[in-house]
Amino acid sequence: MDASWTGLLIAMVGVAGTLGAALLTQNRADRTKRMELQAAAEQRREERGHAEELLRAEQARQWQRESLERRRTCYITLNTASRQYLTAMTNYLYALQRSEDVATSLENLEAGRLVYRDSYAESQMIVPDAVLRASSTAKTRLNAAYGKLRKYGAAPSTYAEELATLEGELHAEVWPYLGALKQSMRADLGVNDSL
Repeated sequence: MDASWTGLLIAMVGVAGTLGAALLTQNRADRTKRMELQAAAEQRREERGHAEELLRAEQARQWQRESLERRRTCYITLNTASRQYLTAMTNYLYALQRSEDVATSLENLEAGRLVYRDSYAESQMIVPDAVLRASSTAKTRLNAAYGKLRKYGAAPSTYAEELATLEGELHAEVWPYLGALKQSMRADLGVNDSL
């Protein structure tokens, strides 16, 4: 019986060893597979994070391009409107001095003033502070000139002397501020005069 128990014991140890080795191998394979899946999931998270970062960067660049284009369009409109407004003032001044076509010149002046007012109002919502300060200063000068012109235009014979000097005032007190406005807009757009 001793030999049969020993044989049985050896057989049981062999079976247990075989089963244990299979379980150990399966356990290691499962752990390796879990580690591979975790590594793949981490890599996907990193790739997704990188893709999201690239998307945010592209969206920021797109927003900057759109913002620059909005400002550029606004600047063109504001520059054109302010210069046409001042030109309409000058034309009205000449019409008053010659007493010719005053009503049409006044109509053109009022139309130019409205276009300028609208473009200025739009610019207040779009332009950066540096350009807004230059724009505000130019607007103040334009409005002061408009006020004088309308006052003198109401009684041109009474204000003949003032009308005679007003053109010089427009050139000395308004045009330089329109030039400064143009320069601030060009600087914001990155336009360099030295090129």
